[in-house]
Amino acid sequence: MTQSPSHDATLRARTEDLAQALEIAGPRLDDATARRVRGAVDGVRERLALGVDHTIVGFAGGTGSGKSSLFNKVTTLSFADVGVKRPTTARVTACSWSQEADSLLDWVGVDRERRIVQSGELDGSDGHELAGLVLLDLPDHDSVEPAHREVVDRVLPMVDLLVWVVDPQKYADDALHSGYLREQVGSEASMVVLLNQVDTVPDVQRENLVADLRRLLADDGLRGVHVQEVSARSGEGVDEVRALLAEACARRSVAAGRAAAELDSAARLLLAQTPAEVPWQMEPAVERELGALVTATGLDAVASQVGTAVRNGYGHPEVSPPDRDAVALSRARWLTRAGASLRPGWQRALAGSVAGADALRTEVAGAMRGISLDAQGPAAARTTRRTAWALAAAAVLAAVAGVLALTGVLDLAGVWTAVLLAGAGVLAAGAVVTALAGVAARRRLARRREQEVGDAGRAALERVLTESLGEPTERLLLEHRRVRELAKAATELPAARPLTGSLSLPTAEQLGSSSTGSGPGAEGAHARR
Repeated sequence: MTQSPSHDATLRARTEDLAQALEIAGPRLDDATARRVRGAVDGVRERLALGVDHTIVGFAGGTGSGKSSLFNKVTTLSFADVGVKRPTTARVTACSWSQEADSLLDWVGVDRERRIVQSGELDGSDGHELAGLVLLDLPDHDSVEPAHREVVDRVLPMVDLLVWVVDPQKYADDALHSGYLREQVGSEASMVVLLNQVDTVPDVQRENLVADLRRLLADDGLRGVHVQEVSARSGEGVDEVRALLAEACARRSVAAGRAAAELDSAARLLLAQTPAEVPWQMEPAVERELGALVTATGLDAVASQVGTAVRNGYGHPEVSPPDRDAVALSRARWLTRAGASLRPGWQRALAGSVAGADALRTEVAGAMRGISLDAQGPAAARTTRRTAWALAAAAVLAAVAGVLALTGVLDLAGVWTAVLLAGAGVLAAGAVVTALAGVAARRRLARRREQEVGDAGRAALERVLTESLGEPTERLLLEHRRVRELAKAATELPAARPLTGSLSLPTAEQLGSSSTGSGPGAEGAHARR
């Protein structure tokens, strides 16, 4: 039986899909999207290189939320800065339940003096349950110091489980919801919201307060996120918070889930740059513009000149330079039709990939000069003409002789007179038939040559359209389609369940000793399509 790939293998495959899509799209993306996708790819690669056996949990929140006090309460240490010390530092504090988290904390950027290892100091048995946990206390996201927000913005994408700590006074702050929470849509499986300081709220108001917080989260697009009431001062709900952290550590896919959500968010940004399939086909596109180039080059008039020259036996058909404005307009229509479904960056790339107006005009002029304008008449035209004249001359001579015989000038028997006159008639008829046959031959040849010039001209213009406009367009749209396919592949995995604190989850032993093993995880280990 074939086993499903591990979280790591799936994430690596999705990451490489996204990286390949980014490479193909290149400068066609706007700068913000390119930076966002590149940051996600680089960040997940670095995170995977460090392994996902550690679970990074970040406590984030605003000034006065009590986040640092809660950090100390959960860790049973007094390590994080609280109170008046808090606004003075933009440094991250870390407590890890592992002796092997240094490389991970180096990656996150936690100063050595801001780290502490929690090993046997905890009372109770949750030290084993929290094995592999790395708990971060982040600066206040709403601090007046810009450096604080810069640290928060840098670290948040590195966090596996994001714990937002809010308080009853500022839980509805727009800076939190518009600046952070709404950007976390898709990451519900790796997010928890703690409503701190509930000891300051009357019991009769708590239910309404929690309901209002859940409503705001739903308005942000975050559904199913667990909201936990807690008080760092009284200790209420702290055990439940520890249980949530234990659940995150037991659910090995949480670390991978955060990375997956980061990839998903970046991939959806990329999909926004390639929003739909482009309904474009080469043959109809060429056919639509062929008539315009035929008119711009005067091809029909040139073909008519050839036909006239063949019929009359004289004339020199000439090809005039194609109309500059008509060619430029044809190119503009092409770009408008082919790029109608593309975003601006892709439209600019399309315009840069096809031939410019002047280059297109040069190609069209060269194609027209390559057409054979054969105005020569039929090969037997001279022989036919001479034959007709000879028959006409013979007819005249016979007729003159017959008349002279009738008038007695020539002494010929009556029968010979009749023969001469009859022969003159036959010869005259032969001359007329021969002359008409020559005219008909010229007309047939004129029609054929006119058709040949028209067909050759259209074929030449089709080649120009195909090579100068069609093939570059087709290549770009194939790349557009490929970027879209790769971006979709990076998002087409079922979302993990949000943490709830009440689920019966598989144990670490059931999940395997490492997320990089070959066995399937508790959830989210899906076979790659």
